[in-house]
Amino acid sequence: MTRSHKLLRVLFAVLTIACMIGIFLFSCENADNSSETSGSVAEALLNIFRPGFRDLPESEKEAIISGLQHFVRKTAHFTAYMTMCFFASLTVGKRRPLSRGSAGIVAFCFLYACSDEIHQYFVPGRACMFRDILLDTAGGTVGILITMLLWAIISLITKKRTASS
Repeated sequence: MTRSHKLLRVLFAVLTIACMIGIFLFSCENADNSSETSGSVAEALLNIFRPGFRDLPESEKEAIISGLQHFVRKTAHFTAYMTMCFFASLTVGKRRPLSRGSAGIVAFCFLYACSDEIHQYFVPGRACMFRDILLDTAGGTVGILITMLLWAIISLITKKRTASS
């Protein structure tokens, strides 16, 4: 392994840890703060993607935001774990999809999701939900699959360049 490959793996490990810290910090938010965060994200999305949203009466805006908050929270779960496992997968390096390395990353994702949900159980107003563990693990698996796709594309490009040289 070259020095640049080792440095990239260290960078990806640091990014994996940064994602873990981010997930932990979001899980520390009590229910009110978590709702405020997801409500702010929902409102920002509605302001961008729903024409005339800003002109609606406040009560109507609040009802729409409230309806969107669940989707925002679950999407955040999925995306955070997808990103974490994307970087974890890059840290482990190129391998086959059905390998010990890939299984290890899925197990790591599942166990971190379990620990995160247990942590949330002790945060006021939050809950420990097995379906969130499954959602997090699904997001992590998608992150791994994205790295596999990325490596396949890079391999194809590299082979084409080598063949044309």
